[in-house]
Amino acid sequence: MTTIPRAEVSDMQEALPAILMRIVSELHDVAYLIERIEPQLLDLGGVNVLDSPDSMKVMQGIDLAVQKTRGIAEFIDTITGGMPEGWMVDVATALSLVKLAEMQKALGGAGRHGHSQPLAKAAGDFDFF
Repeated sequence: MTTIPRAEVSDMQEALPAILMRIVSELHDVAYLIERIEPQLLDLGGVNVLDSPDSMKVMQGIDLAVQKTRGIAEFIDTITGGMPEGWMVDVATALSLVKLAEMQKALGGAGRHGHSQPLAKAAGDFDFF
């Protein structure tokens, strides 16, 4: 990590705090998507699904995944608050490794608002790409 004067910043270099805040947003999105799985499993398996020890472990694993994801997001958010804006990083290589176009766009600075998964679509709906 280096501090680069603004005049020398290339196109793919961005302020580290801004990038980290986009990661925080993505982590909150992931937590929300994971959280949506639990009620779906209950609908599919009914109330009796909680009688199975294995099913209970899966439900607890979902809760833990949500808590960990939100915890990491809060951790990054907190340390980002004390970070100087002058810290710049080149994101070109990191972005090339991200395979999901929407996530690549969000992390690359193209503003995306809301969640990555549309909530209004019915089951079975899909988009061609």
